[in-house]
Amino acid sequence: MSKGTLFDKVWDLHTVGTLPSGQTQLFIGLHLIHEVTSPQAFAMLRERKIKVLYPERTVATVDHIVPTENQARPFADSLAEEMIQALEKNTEENNIRFFNTHSGNQGIVHVIAPEQGLTQPGMTIACGDSHTSTHGAFGAIAFGIGTSQVRDVLASQTLSLTKLKVRKIEVNGDLAPGVYAKDVILHIIRKLGVKGGVGYAYEYSGTTFEKMSMEERMTLCNMSIEGGARCGYVNPDDVTYNYLKDKDFAPKGEKWEEAIKWWNSLRSDEDAEYDDVVTFSASDIEPTVTWGITPGQGIGISESLPILDELSESDREIALQAFEYMQLQPGESLKGTPIDVCFVGSCTNGRISDLREAAKFAKGHKVAQNVKAFIVPGSERVKQQAEAEGLHNIFINAGFEWREPGCSMCLAMNPDKLQGSQISASSSNRNFKGRQGSAQGRTLLMSPAMVVAAAINGKVADVRDLEVN
Repeated sequence: MSKGTLFDKVWDLHTVGTLPSGQTQLFIGLHLIHEVTSPQAFAMLRERKIKVLYPERTVATVDHIVPTENQARPFADSLAEEMIQALEKNTEENNIRFFNTHSGNQGIVHVIAPEQGLTQPGMTIACGDSHTSTHGAFGAIAFGIGTSQVRDVLASQTLSLTKLKVRKIEVNGDLAPGVYAKDVILHIIRKLGVKGGVGYAYEYSGTTFEKMSMEERMTLCNMSIEGGARCGYVNPDDVTYNYLKDKDFAPKGEKWEEAIKWWNSLRSDEDAEYDDVVTFSASDIEPTVTWGITPGQGIGISESLPILDELSESDREIALQAFEYMQLQPGESLKGTPIDVCFVGSCTNGRISDLREAAKFAKGHKVAQNVKAFIVPGSERVKQQAEAEGLHNIFINAGFEWREPGCSMCLAMNPDKLQGSQISASSSNRNFKGRQGSAQGRTLLMSPAMVVAAAINGKVADVRDLEVN
């Protein structure tokens, strides 16, 4: 019986049945695939002589392995070339829509689906990528899945899943200048912990989220998985509908009006029951930077690094590891920490609004000597839009490299990698050991504006102190 939340309504509407294990067999409305987790899944189907059941419900792109400096084929990396060829072959053989490089529609999977209107409220969405939670910004229920589950969706268009509990996370008030959605989600993960969301879907509500743009909401939902939640979502509203209207795959004409009525009916009821409710105040959030080796190890830019004695026993052990790996000391300030590489991009912060905000702070400044700084648009459409607005010239004039679309240095399954123990200011989503391509590489997560401030200063800095020209 539905408890009146959007999650429960969407789950119930997509339930095919209850399996002997007690899990739900859930119908998946949209399946997104890319080159990393799909080859083995297609191979498993071929071994069993199974066809893709609903190819029209699957959409593919290439993102993780594409180089961002030179995308000429064949790729210089033979393994990357092999992977893109496998995707080309698998999509052609199974009649699956594929947004390849130079199609005008290629990009990071969690950027292209929303910008083309593929992602819509009330959907169930799956992708073999952990940051599929991004699509919850539209009021969809979106799951990152593993390769065997990619196989299952291709074969049956369903998943076997255990139903999640729902935690309502309410944030109210206006964000201060220089504070962004990235800071909000880093603050939430810091407070609730990287395992705090295990077994939960997160519903984000409150005036702070209501005032956010769709792209800010996507940043927020993108990192739900970093807090342990399987998915995160925002109830659809006029912000959602204004973003979706006239998108390629959005309903048109009379169907548009019918869709809005339907989407509104899926919003969580005012008397909806939640398994947990947590509240925060926007005024307590400042520009936030991670200092450790999990996204939960973050601090406000004006704070000092934690003192070990002040941490719980469970937090102390991982903090010790983090201090050693990151070459930082308890109690010191993170401000002033020298930076080697600055990266703006990824499925978290590679959208046009992210680049506009970054350009606002880059304009009239110069990247510090000895800093390698680069901007990677999240899609071919984002790149085209940014160039139409002249943002690329602002970045180039400031000393940033302007790249082709791709995942780039988020996961570093491409030539964009840290070297040795370089330290990176990154707008991406994970700061695990070795995450950005080097076993000793160090990652500080922050908003695109804060990345620009670090690039210009050559060290961790407060973007609020940077003069806007």
